[in-house]
Amino acid sequence: MIKKLLIANRGEIALRIIRTCKEIGIKTVAVYSDADKDSLHVKFADEAVCIGGSASKESYLNVPRILSAASITNSDAIHPGYGFLAENAEFAEICIDSKLNFVGPLPEMITSMGNKSFAKDTMKAAGVPVVPGSDGVIHNIDELREVAESIGYPVMIKASAGGGGKGMRIVRDADQLENAFVTAKNEAQSAFGNDDVYLEKFVDKPRHVEIQILGDKHGNIISLGERDCSIQRRHQKLIEESPSPVIDEATREKMSAAAILGAKSVNYLGAGTIEFLVDANKDFYFMEMNTRIQVEHPVTEMITGTDLIREQIRIANGEKITKKKIRMSGHSIECRINAEDPDNGFRPSPGMITAFNQPGGPGVRVDTHCYTGYKIPPFYDSLIGKLIVHADTREEATKKILRALDEFIVEGIKTTIPFHQMIMTNESFLSNDYDTGFIDNLKKGE
Repeated sequence: MIKKLLIANRGEIALRIIRTCKEIGIKTVAVYSDADKDSLHVKFADEAVCIGGSASKESYLNVPRILSAASITNSDAIHPGYGFLAENAEFAEICIDSKLNFVGPLPEMITSMGNKSFAKDTMKAAGVPVVPGSDGVIHNIDELREVAESIGYPVMIKASAGGGGKGMRIVRDADQLENAFVTAKNEAQSAFGNDDVYLEKFVDKPRHVEIQILGDKHGNIISLGERDCSIQRRHQKLIEESPSPVIDEATREKMSAAAILGAKSVNYLGAGTIEFLVDANKDFYFMEMNTRIQVEHPVTEMITGTDLIREQIRIANGEKITKKKIRMSGHSIECRINAEDPDNGFRPSPGMITAFNQPGGPGVRVDTHCYTGYKIPPFYDSLIGKLIVHADTREEATKKILRALDEFIVEGIKTTIPFHQMIMTNESFLSNDYDTGFIDNLKKGE
């Protein structure tokens, strides 16, 4: 059983993990860079170890220093959080070889689902609906042209080893194909050290809907319902909600069954998310699987009453999943609060927070590592917190989060709070008439 857990991450997710550990009696160790010495996750952990300089490669991506911190603190487990090393199979394997309980899936699961073309083939073989496209990696322009013509334009070239919009290009006609192919491969090589790409049919005006699953060491795999993540910019999610307002009960059951089928095909262990594109006809297609806890996990926690971090730890301890049948109640919305300037292309806005007031009230949750006087470093992701609300209906949740955004005061830096306030009063959002192109359409004035 885990007695002392080292959290190989920073910021709000590190603090989130610490909170659950305190509730179940597990000691925690925070690691931090020079830039993060004043972060709340450092203050609230039982122990804290500085692992290097401000740059990620000197600290949060430095495996030897993380393992040294685990050794000197006598930690017996590591939770990777999200980002950084969370989906690094080699890191997971090194932890296991070092007799550390890795709170996550096995290395081979991370590897198989991390390669998107392999993951797609795996899901297709398991009977999970997939977007029509190439059978694996595309090796040359002639092969690309042949596949594109067979499935029809528009198509999307995607990096096999990546995500976040890197190495991804939409091609609407044959004249754009060769240039997009070269550009996508170069970008993929630069971002991931792997220039493999594959081709998919481009699903026009889709919704991005994902299924949260849990799998234990006893062969149990369950679905905890879906999250709608369609409000995104450059393939980075900004607002998430659960349940999805575009999914009916019949579609939910089909998507959950498909997600469980896909997870069982790889004997999945731990918390994971299977992401789908949903078209106007409610047909859904597998997109990718994330083998970690997600940034947006709180909306699932709010509607199911399930502590997903606690379940991760239970699974790592070899225990069975607590609940076999999940009941969803009400509606939850999450806004990611980033240190960015929405009026200037979402430019990062690091610096000192001179005033900080968190909203409160029934059904309001804030996950953050920030406070008045905290200096946001320029070296990492711009996420400074998440505002999550829960209410009986989507309409009530929207009104509640708008009220909470009004109470959320962050001075000294620019944040995305005004952007979220604008979204929550947008008629297209309120009427559920939007897709993943919503932010781009706002810029165009549509």
